[in-house]
Amino acid sequence: MAKAKDKDRIQKHVNIVNRRASFEYQFLVKYTAGIMLKGTEIKSIREGNVNMGDAFCTFHNDGLWVHQMHIAKFTEGTYNNHEPMRERKLLLNKRELNQLEKKSQEQGLTIIPIRIFISERGFAKVEIALARGKKLFDKREDIKAKDQKREMDRSGY
Repeated sequence: MAKAKDKDRIQKHVNIVNRRASFEYQFLVKYTAGIMLKGTEIKSIREGNVNMGDAFCTFHNDGLWVHQMHIAKFTEGTYNNHEPMRERKLLLNKRELNQLEKKSQEQGLTIIPIRIFISERGFAKVEIALARGKKLFDKREDIKAKDQKREMDRSGY
C-alpha cells in the first residue's frame, strides 16, 4: 500500500521544462503528444535525466519525430540500455498531425518540445508547440519585463 502511494507521488512530480524555448520562441499553438520509448528510457525520465535544450520536431513520411532530445542512460541499465540521442516518434491523432504539418510549412515556424511530464496513467507525455523565433528586441523586452516584475515583488506592491 505504501509503495503505491510513493509511486503515484513520484509520477506526478515529473515535470521537465525546456526553459530556453520560452526565451527563444513565441508559442502560437500547444499540443500534448505521447512519445514512443524503448526499454529504460521511462526510468531515466522518471529520474529527471532529460535535456531538451536543442530539441526540435520534424515530419517524416510516417509521422512527427523529435530530434536531439537527450535522455540519459539509466544508471542501473545493463547491456540493453537505450541510445541517449536517438530520434523518438511522437503520437498525435491524424487531425492534429495534419494541422501541424500545414502550419509548420509556413515561413519562420517550427515545432519544438516544451516540457515532458508523466500522465495520470503513468505514460510519458511531451508538450509541443508551434513556435515562431523571437527577434533580438523581443528578447530584450522579455528581460525588461522580468526585471520590472522582480523589482515590484521586492518592493512589496
